[in-house]
Parts: sequence; C-alpha cells; structure tokens
Amino acid sequence: MWKNANVWSVLVGELIAGLGLWSGIIGNLEFMQEKVPSDFHKSLILASGLLAGVLVGPLAGKVIDQSKKKTVLIVSGIGRLISVLFMFVAIATGSIWWMVLFLISLQVSASFYFPALQATLPLIVKERDLLQLNGWHMNISTIARVAGTAMAGLVLVYWQIQSLYIVSMVAYAALLLFTFMLKIDEVEVPKKEVSKQASGFKEVFPMLKENRTVLITLILTVIPVLFLGSFNLIVISVSEIQDSSFIKGMIYTVEGIAFMVGSVAIKYIGSKWKIHNILFFFVFVVGSAELLLYFAASPAITLLTFALVGFSLGCFFPTAMTIFQKQVPKEYHGRFFSFRNMIDRVAFQVVLLSTGALLDFIGLQYMVIVFGVISVTLSSIFLFQMKKSGVSMD
Repeated sequence: MWKNANVWSVLVGELIAGLGLWSGIIGNLEFMQEKVPSDFHKSLILASGLLAGVLVGPLAGKVIDQSKKKTVLIVSGIGRLISVLFMFVAIATGSIWWMVLFLISLQVSASFYFPALQATLPLIVKERDLLQLNGWHMNISTIARVAGTAMAGLVLVYWQIQSLYIVSMVAYAALLLFTFMLKIDEVEVPKKEVSKQASGFKEVFPMLKENRTVLITLILTVIPVLFLGSFNLIVISVSEIQDSSFIKGMIYTVEGIAFMVGSVAIKYIGSKWKIHNILFFFVFVVGSAELLLYFAASPAITLLTFALVGFSLGCFFPTAMTIFQKQVPKEYHGRFFSFRNMIDRVAFQVVLLSTGALLDFIGLQYMVIVFGVISVTLSSIFLFQMKKSGVSMD
C-alpha cells in the first residue's frame, strides 16, 4: 500500500488541507466569541452551514455516481478555496452575515468533496488494505487537527485573525494540487444509463433494508454525533468553567493523540474482537465519558474524558467506514456516502441547536448528563434489537 502514489497524494493532501480547515475553525470560534455573546446564537450560525449541506446532499450523491470522482474532488476543492474569500469580507466589515455565507459555501463544497473522497478510497487500494487506509486517513486528519489548532493559537498570539484564513487558502490550494496528481482507473457511466442508475436516494433504502449490517452500523454512527456535534461549544464552556484558555489546546491535543492511538490499535483489536463487540463497546464508552463531564471543573477528569472519547472514536470510525466501503455496492457509493453525510449533518444541526439552548438554560454539567443518558439508552436499545433479530455483523 505504501508504494502506491495515490495513497500518498490522499494522505499528504489531507494533512495540508486539515491544517487549513482547523485554522479556519479556530478563526470562526474567535470571531464568534467577539461578535456573538449567546451560545444558542453561535449554534444557529454554525447550523446554517450544515443545513445548506443537507439540502444539496441528494444532488451531490447523484453527481458523484454519475461523474468521475477525481473531477468532483477538483471542482469541490475549487469551491472550498473560493469560500474563504467571504470570511475576509466578514472580518473587514465585522458582519456576521458574511461569515454565514462563508459557512454555507464551505459546507456545500464539503457535501460533494467528502462523499467523493470516501468513494475514491476503495478505488486506489485493494480491499484487504481498506481498514488500514481508513485508520491512517483518520490518523492524518487528527494530526492535522492537533497541529492546526496549536498553530492557530500561536498565530493568534502574534498576528491578526486574517492570518488564519490566509493559512486556509494556501492549504486548500495545496490540496487542489495533490488532487490533480491522483491517477484513478474509473469506468464512466454511459449517458443513457445515468438517469436510471443515479436518481437520488430512493435506491439506497432497499439496499439498506437488504443489508442489516450496514443499516445497524449507520444507525450506530449517529450516537457519537451527540458528542462530536457539541464538541466545540463544550470546549468553550469547559474553558469558561475552569477560567483557562490553555485547557482548550490541551483538550484538542489529548483527544487527538488518543484518537491516533485508537486508529492504530484497531488493527490489533479487529483481529481479536468481533465486529459488533467493537462497535457497541466503544459507543458505550463514549456515552459513559459524556457523563464524566459532570466533573468538568476538574482539569484531570476533563482530560481523561476526552482521552477516552478520542480512543473510542479512533477504534469505532475506521471499523464503521470499512464496513460501508466493503458491503455497500460500489455503484451506490456516491449516493450512500452522501446519504450518510446528510444524516450526520441533520444530527449535527439538532445537537448544535440543543447544545446551545441547553448551555444557556441549564449549563454544561446538567447538559452532559442528558446527552450521556441518551447515548447509553440508545446503545442499549440497538444492542437488544440486534440480539432479538439475530443479525450477525461478522
């Protein structure tokens, strides 16, 4: 696998783009902290971009299955590059509406880019290497997140916020260069068959009904979203509770390192454990870790919690992604991954709005109790239903 030039193009491109992505995210949080006092209003602003991504999801899936994946990656990469320009206007004018436009354009581009990338990975490596590639791809994303947030914090100490978006533009331009370097053998769908083969999400539902393993895994991936969707707002709230800006960087670093350890360890764990044990065990750990955040005033417990979550997600997501890539027929990959991204975005919106409202009304400590109970309860229900129906995921 490591002799494959496409693998290096994807991983190096992901590393550079991730640095730009997380520089932009830290810039967004900094901008909102200055301009938007309410947590609920912050969540509404972030949700606007996710809503736009949901609306274009069906179109994105159809386009990806109709077109060459490399072409979709290039066009969406150009869209991400252009979207950063709106943030420069937002900073210059102090207008939050330009930031909303930036988020919308960025998420629309991402709605095409990420499903196309997920559909591309099975085309560049052999099936036996998919779990390893998914683990390393997520590892690289996490390294970029840790490095990107650390770099962004350093940049803000010495330079103005505009510098973060200059980093983003340079990174997205570099990603575009690496995308052009991809060499993928793709069979283009004949124009006569396009309308029959890719007409939206309606063909995805019968496939999910027939493949219970994919359906159960898809449902389980929604549970970690309760934590991930509220992640940035939780980090801000923990920082305020502890009255420490330093804890923000520590949380991202500890969670990121734990994620990387998990994504490496999953290759060994996967050879010892059954698939359903991996998936259910780690969603239970994530739910339990949410409950631990009741003690968010303690830096040690906070960092332990994020370490548990990071390791669990590092094991869970590569396993889930490999199931999708192997068991979903390749002709459905574009629509399925767009459908999955759409579900994630809807869940993210619900969680974002709920998090903002709950933080304003009941505070972090009671909010994490609510989220933790929901996560553990849903995990228990899905495990019971799987045992009752006799579905085997192995």
